[in-house]
Amino acid sequence: MRLPGRIAAAIEVLADMDARKRPASEALKGWALDHRFAGAGDRAAIGNLVYDALRKRASHAFRMGEDTPRALVLAVVVRDWNQDVKSLNEDFSSDRFAPEPISEQEAARLCDDSHFADAPDAVRADVPDWIAPLLEAGFGPDWIAEGEGMTTRPPLDMRANTLKSNRERVGRSLARFTPEPTAIAPDGLRIPAGPAGARTANVQADEGYQKGWFEVQDEGSQLVALLAGARPGEQVLDLCAGAGGKTLAMAASMTNTGQIFAYDSERTRLAPIHERLRRNGARNVQVRNPDAGALDDLEARMDRVVVDAPCTGSGTWRRRPETKWRLTPAQLDMRLGQQAEVLDTAARFVKPGGELVYITCSILPPENDEQIAAFLSRHSGFSPVSLVARWDALFPSAAKPLSRDGNTVTLTPASTGTDGFFCAVLKRG
Repeated sequence: MRLPGRIAAAIEVLADMDARKRPASEALKGWALDHRFAGAGDRAAIGNLVYDALRKRASHAFRMGEDTPRALVLAVVVRDWNQDVKSLNEDFSSDRFAPEPISEQEAARLCDDSHFADAPDAVRADVPDWIAPLLEAGFGPDWIAEGEGMTTRPPLDMRANTLKSNRERVGRSLARFTPEPTAIAPDGLRIPAGPAGARTANVQADEGYQKGWFEVQDEGSQLVALLAGARPGEQVLDLCAGAGGKTLAMAASMTNTGQIFAYDSERTRLAPIHERLRRNGARNVQVRNPDAGALDDLEARMDRVVVDAPCTGSGTWRRRPETKWRLTPAQLDMRLGQQAEVLDTAARFVKPGGELVYITCSILPPENDEQIAAFLSRHSGFSPVSLVARWDALFPSAAKPLSRDGNTVTLTPASTGTDGFFCAVLKRG
């Protein structure tokens, strides 16, 4: 397929998403199944058009004067992919799969950006109107830049599994993709996002991945796993383990000593952890299924309880941009209730002198600093640990994360070049 056909396909996928309320991944998969002639390069380019349109939906719609799939995709092609309007129309005229030619009105919108100076702040930050006050409260005068950071394409990050390998060895195994060492995480490698229709490297087909030498994991996730502070020989409860990404990182930090109890309230989320543990060679992890009384024997015995809390996922808006526009205040409220409940549950398992680690992949203050403040008001036996000091000890020459109080830290694309993460550590007296 040529670019005109790919543009038409992206418009079709976005229209399908709007009509059927489908996630982008499902809509793209459905389109590919219905158009089996499309090659891997075509599918990658169409996916990039769709995701680029969703990341900047508000600003592109404002520039075009309408929020239609066609307007969004044309804005991406011209404004982000630097295609010339006249050349596009020439290509459209010779491609039977092309959309309708670009009109004079559309061309004027695409080529003149002067009216964007009047755009509302929420549009400039590319976030829903109701989210804007939350970001302003969390980031102050830099909140628009933080929103803009969430509109960029994310890189592909990996963590070398030090139980089996190291960063240098993994780098050699993936040399054909020219990975770079991550800027902060000591065991991370990064393949930067490519331009326009570039394909994402399929690193999971690599022999090193199959042997457990590395895991695909955003650098931010690697960093908060290190900030969790798990040490060799400790007893650790990973209360919301899910598929086990942070469990595996902590097992490596603990050099396969001590014990990690990996638990999740949903069996389906926990299911992939078994194969990942085997492939990674993590032998100090005991999986606890969500059965009645599964954790009773761990009460007040854990050196460390890690809560990777259910959240809105606003820190992953680069990777799942459609969720930004579908998030509602009611959904946020639901998550806040779940977070408070799991924090209260986690407190039961921390022994005196132990630490409760709270992590979200969110950048919204109600889920982060405000949630911690509410927990401390309910549990007077806990006090905050300075993660800014811990960050400086672990990563002395690195870019600084954001912190509202000198204790908690917030990672973002704009500040640390990672997905958005929040982390707080509370010590039990």
